[in-house]
Amino acid sequence: MSSPLRTSGLLLALAGLPGPRIAVGDIVAALRDRAYALLVVLLGLPNCLPMPPPIPLVCGLVLAFVAAQMLMGRATPWLPKRLLRRSIGQADLARAVHRALPPLIRLERFSRPRLTMLGGRFALPVLGGLLLILALGLIVAAPFIGQIPLGLAVCLVGLGLVERDGVVIIAGAVVGAVGLALSAGFAYALVSWIASFY
Repeated sequence: MSSPLRTSGLLLALAGLPGPRIAVGDIVAALRDRAYALLVVLLGLPNCLPMPPPIPLVCGLVLAFVAAQMLMGRATPWLPKRLLRRSIGQADLARAVHRALPPLIRLERFSRPRLTMLGGRFALPVLGGLLLILALGLIVAAPFIGQIPLGLAVCLVGLGLVERDGVVIIAGAVVGAVGLALSAGFAYALVSWIASFY
């Protein structure tokens, strides 16, 4: 499967993979050179809405694993064989994709190849470092306050990678900084409140 340029096209192609169940390994193989970008988008999406624990924690841990490989300059992501053999129902995957499409299509209207050096191979370690910071932020994010901005930031960085749009990547970094600041402020307020009892 050749990867379409648009994020929505990539997701629709994933939803159209044949079989009652689709292995994670087949999904990664289908994404080819866009595997990093789409994994980032897919890990950010669940956190763009209020989600109960441990979803932000799990997404943050997997994202940190992926980001660390980007930081090391790996051309394609490596996943454990046990994870690659895991599968998801085709109907479940198609349902999730179609729920994610409307906001992605709206974002695509404003996205086009710009500042493409930020989405190039030489920028991969830098983006890996950025995503690693966002992933660690998700792991300890304040519910809703920090989780949603960080999830949106991760999605924007992934979308910018797919679309070769450096402006969207920069927007993701800015939103991520806001999310990290909100989480830090929440943590400081919580610690100060607890300390007031002693």
